[in-house]
Amino acid sequence: MEKEKQKRLEAKGYKIGSAANFLGLNREEEEYIELKLALGETLAKQRKQKNLTQIQLAKLLKSSQSRIAKMENGDPTVSLDLLVKSLLAIGATKESIAKAFH
Repeated sequence: MEKEKQKRLEAKGYKIGSAANFLGLNREEEEYIELKLALGETLAKQRKQKNLTQIQLAKLLKSSQSRIAKMENGDPTVSLDLLVKSLLAIGATKESIAKAFH
């Protein structure tokens, strides 16, 4: 955010902070969410690189299109385990999964 805009908002009584501050997340919770988001983004990239639709990926994983969308968008009901297993199922390597975290 621009410094001037931030100053104007703070002068009007607004508090500026991160989503983690707003939600009251501790460092571990914030890192966990970032890991899930990174894996979901990696899943979406891998799917697109393989020219698969969410529906096609869902059939491959014996899942549903809506579940794939949730996986790719960091839905809290999706586990890290499911994300990693799905990435491996579409051909991701341990190395490519590890790169998601950098």
